Amino acid sequence: MTSTATDLSTRVVLTEVRKEYVTAGESVLALAPTSLTFEPEEFVCVVGPSGCGKTTLLQMLAGFQAPTEGTIMVGNTHIKGPDPDRGVVFQQANLYPWLSVRKNVEFGLKMRGVPRAERAAEADRMLEMVGLELYGDRKPYELSGGQQQRCQIARVLITDPRIILMDEPFGALDAMTREKLQLELLDLWRERRKTVFFVTHSVEEAIFLGTRVIVMGARPGRVIYDRKVWFKGDNREPVDTAVRSTPEFVAMRDEVAAKIYEAQGLIGATVALH
Repeated sequence: MTSTATDLSTRVVLTEVRKEYVTAGESVLALAPTSLTFEPEEFVCVVGPSGCGKTTLLQMLAGFQAPTEGTIMVGNTHIKGPDPDRGVVFQQANLYPWLSVRKNVEFGLKMRGVPRAERAAEADRMLEMVGLELYGDRKPYELSGGQQQRCQIARVLITDPRIILMDEPFGALDAMTREKLQLELLDLWRERRKTVFFVTHSVEEAIFLGTRVIVMGARPGRVIYDRKVWFKGDNREPVDTAVRSTPEFVAMRDEVAAKIYEAQGLIGATVALH
């Protein structure tokens, strides 16, 4: 396949996408008409306060919900429901507790009818990739929170989706585990060359991981900021955690935070950026 064909098949285009819910007989506009384009291999991070529509947007990209109005296209195909080409990583690992770690990872291949020996070998390769090669025979409850998330990421990657949607996957982890998994995720992204759409509440996480940061405001959900993370290039080289203290990083962090404060009417307030 040519690079042009690949680009066309993996570009995500939202055109005037709007989402409205009806609750207790009242209409709630969760997402105002929104148009966005995500290019192949971008790492797009979306940050914003609770209720800004970022998870609603992710669920529509996943095909779990349909827009009230507008279209979402991947290449030339309308998103009309879930698809193996779009893998989803949730905040909670949601592993099957009765299956071993290896069986959890290979589950998607089993559903596709891949022979047992082939899927077991591929699961072992994925477990090695995420640093769980010694844990394949254990049950999920024997893993730490960070290990469970590694297992979930391996379970998504094994089916080789072109687009990975991540809904605050590190939000429940302690700071040290979170930073370690951020670095591991960037390594995997550089190696696998996927398009990533990553939802987070953390401004620093968004800038550290992303090639592009989108800020959403609430009531109704809408895009209020959209900018490339210009000082990291295309992120194809390993990123040192020391980048967090550079003037460029701090300036963008303050810029993004100011947009969130402004949207919430909190100019001059102090909130956590981590």
